[in-house]
Amino acid sequence: MSLSLHKDSHTFLYQQVIDLVREMQRSDALKAGDKLPSLRSLATKLSVSVPTIKQAYIELEQQGLIYAREKSGYYLKALEPNAVSPTKSKLAKKPVPVTRQQLIEQVYQGIHQAGNLPLGVANPVATMPASKALNRAMRRVMSVAGDRAFQYGPTQGYEPLRQQLAMRYLDHGLQVNADEIVITNGAQEAICLALQAVAKPGDVIAVETPCYFGILELIESLDMLAFEIPLCADESISIADIEGAVDQHDIAAVVLSSSIANPMGCWLSNSKKKEIVRLLESRNIPLIEDDVYGELYFGSERGLPAQVFSKKNMVLTCSSFSKTAAPGYRIGWVLAPGFVDIVGRCKRAFSCSAPLLNQWTITEYMRSGEYDRYIRHLRQVLQTNKDRMVSLVRESFGPNVLVSDPKGGAVLWLEFDRAIDGDELFQAALAKQISISPGSLFSPINRFKHCIRISYSLPWCEKVEQGVKTLASLVKELG
Repeated sequence: MSLSLHKDSHTFLYQQVIDLVREMQRSDALKAGDKLPSLRSLATKLSVSVPTIKQAYIELEQQGLIYAREKSGYYLKALEPNAVSPTKSKLAKKPVPVTRQQLIEQVYQGIHQAGNLPLGVANPVATMPASKALNRAMRRVMSVAGDRAFQYGPTQGYEPLRQQLAMRYLDHGLQVNADEIVITNGAQEAICLALQAVAKPGDVIAVETPCYFGILELIESLDMLAFEIPLCADESISIADIEGAVDQHDIAAVVLSSSIANPMGCWLSNSKKKEIVRLLESRNIPLIEDDVYGELYFGSERGLPAQVFSKKNMVLTCSSFSKTAAPGYRIGWVLAPGFVDIVGRCKRAFSCSAPLLNQWTITEYMRSGEYDRYIRHLRQVLQTNKDRMVSLVRESFGPNVLVSDPKGGAVLWLEFDRAIDGDELFQAALAKQISISPGSLFSPINRFKHCIRISYSLPWCEKVEQGVKTLASLVKELG
């Protein structure tokens, strides 16, 4: 195959080298155990610097595709048996309307039906509730605030909470003014306000696919269209696919999971985030980043928000405490330096303000240091649960499933043979009092009917293990 790079592309050269090595693997030009070209020889062939090749090889090693032998070079790694990742779908051909509401309603009914095992819900704090620490924080607030805590709060949100958030962003090297933050009723409202701030009915919104169904439901409710850009379990999203989408279609905004994708669980590297922001800002296209799982990473350090790389204030960062403290408190936020005024106006028209007592309590919880201690422990518990769940899924389903290997978050993405209908599996599981999320929810055009999403965020117990084994039996019956 031809070895060449496109130096006039917006994609960084090292990323093109990564794509080239992966293509060589897919085409069998490189096989497991083969030695990769040396840094110097490949740099010469591609007419790039040795550090460019070195950066590409380091990232490929971090992704688990290659490994280094001391004083020998880099080699292509063999995939572990039954460890193949879910497949990448194709780039959409055109924008499409979203019609997911009826199925979403059925899924929510299944989640909340008494007696059901909610394997489909992404609720990380369920595995280790923070209720005792939050109750202590609320008592401290009430002892000081009294009746003031039950009043309406300001539309933009409780200022001490916004200041706490601004200080947390400093840890990522991002200097934020508290006045650039709007407190919302959860991340769902945050993304809704962000969409309203940058787009109008009929506009096209580019989304990753598979995409969290709550975002698709928002696009549907706002009478916008979705354009799908495929995710890859190993590489996250392709810069070339984003570039192709914005070149060929009139994209009003892009919505991406900026750290851990839901449901795929893949990791968007800081270098790729920087490229995406650079590309979109060169076209004056806003990026709405869903950073709700940013704190729930399994590696050595948190991924940076895409906001860090913005030069033109075209990024709107949306997150919440729903996945890291208290889903019932419904406290989220939008960090939108370039759009804060319009986001605030939309918030005032939409819901006036977020609950003041809950904002005050979260602020006290953060100030006390208990929030950071809790998150550190929660990450450890979730990673243990993830490892258990991946092992159980592979043992129970055998070779009939491709399973994601999430780099954080709370969910697994399972891909079956196309003969398996995820919607039918959803109904069959409900009859056994097991609630899952069918894959068709995560695309506006039923791309993933042979997939499902399950969670490892429940406290680990025999009921969870038996539920997964029951799902495996149902898959065999349906197949």
